[in-house]
Amino acid sequence: MDYHGPMAPPPPRQALQPGDPRLSVIIPTLDEAATLPLLLGQLAEQRGTPLEVIVADGGSTDGTVALAAAAGARVVHSTTGRGRQMNRGVTVSRGEFLLFLHADSGLTGERQLAKALDTLIRRLENTGHHRVAGHFRLHFQHTASAKDSPYRYYEEKSALNRRECTNGDQGFLMPRAFFAELGGFDESLWFLEDQRLAETIRSRGEWITLPGTLETSARRFEREGLLRRMILSALIMNFHHIGLHAFFHRAGSVYRNQEATGRLLLAPVFELIQQLNREAGPATARRRWLATGRYVAGNAWQPCFWLDLKLYPLTRGRRPFLWLHDRLLGPLLQLAPFGWVAAGLTWLWFQACRRHYRRVDAPTER
Repeated sequence: MDYHGPMAPPPPRQALQPGDPRLSVIIPTLDEAATLPLLLGQLAEQRGTPLEVIVADGGSTDGTVALAAAAGARVVHSTTGRGRQMNRGVTVSRGEFLLFLHADSGLTGERQLAKALDTLIRRLENTGHHRVAGHFRLHFQHTASAKDSPYRYYEEKSALNRRECTNGDQGFLMPRAFFAELGGFDESLWFLEDQRLAETIRSRGEWITLPGTLETSARRFEREGLLRRMILSALIMNFHHIGLHAFFHRAGSVYRNQEATGRLLLAPVFELIQQLNREAGPATARRRWLATGRYVAGNAWQPCFWLDLKLYPLTRGRRPFLWLHDRLLGPLLQLAPFGWVAAGLTWLWFQACRRHYRRVDAPTER
């Protein structure tokens, strides 16, 4: 991910002392009373490595803080912002290693963290430096009525160590020294603090997939609409990649409170994009569409990966389409003409989606 903004300064920390826990688990929270107790209970049951649990709260009003304190976690307070909260948690942590988890994550074994830490340490020993971080693969807990294939795609994708496949839902485990060298989570923008750090790690060190699985709830996808969330996530990743930060500065005005409205409304999002391009003028809009086309072409591996998963019984776990992309299709799509072709196709897709969601979301907006 291309990001050229400032990183936060390295978080100050306490000096490590003999007897300190080896692992500090840091959980950012904001009104997580419904989900946090399960994770705290699972952390209390972990065996094989001494750990401390730090809940970095951003202003909860639902009892989250009291629940965390009652469970024995250390609670620190911060202004709202997940990156800012996690950096604040690091300042009071004592472990040699740091693990950042979301409050709705679920562990799947009582020795999961011990095995993960052992795996990371072995990799550190093999590389001879501390610039290694690990993440878990995901498993989505969804209702029986939901289709399995989209969630399976995301689950399998979470085990990869490809560009833009790593995010905070998967947990970030790394040496404290590496986190300090990276400068912590970027606090300059309110969005994608986890993926910005993930891509900085990828450029300055390496990611490994840890043993074990993290469970995460699919309730948000089911409430908002999985396809709608997938589209919005793709738009966000693209705009961040091409540097269209004006979208993020103005997007707050088009979002509804999803807890209240349920379905994610995309019509206002498409209209905002259209308005930003009108304001920028035709020349700038063309440059944005070309940059978007290049970004789309650079992600052509994803439909290839999807085909491999769909044909899993035939390929027996091999990935022939992904192999074909990496050896032939990917380099070909980097040629300039394909960027323009992808830009044109993406523009047509955008206009079709804009008309569709303007029609289907209109009753909800009135």
